Amino acid sequence: MRIYIGADHAGYEMKEALQVFLKETGHEVTDLGTFSEEAMDYPLIAREVAEKVFENEGSMGVLVCGSGEGVCMTANKTRGVRAALADTPERAASSREHNNANVLCLGARFTELEVAKQIVTTFLETEFSDAERHQRRVTMIEGGEKL
Repeated sequence: MRIYIGADHAGYEMKEALQVFLKETGHEVTDLGTFSEEAMDYPLIAREVAEKVFENEGSMGVLVCGSGEGVCMTANKTRGVRAALADTPERAASSREHNNANVLCLGARFTELEVAKQIVTTFLETEFSDAERHQRRVTMIEGGEKL
């Protein structure tokens, strides 16, 4: 699977470890930065990852910042992106099954690396439940039906 990954300075260390983990598990990973622990503005990376996911159908994104909140808010501003902040594998599964999330957001300050690996694995392995109610809701998220 094609995965675009990015982080700010607070998520840099986790992003680096997750990138290695994802490559070892057979995924094609494109690192969009940041490339150091030097302070930077997370919206720049989050926007770039989100745009790549939108442009490349079937791809997924993984974003990491200190809390996960900022990158999630930013990614969700991009058309066609459904970013989800997950702190457990169960939340990751739910975001995929019910909302067809295509970008996973993680908080490096609140999630241990081994748990983050479990969350990423669950997110990537969980399929969207195309039950009519879930598809209808995703269409609503995308603006296809009036709320």
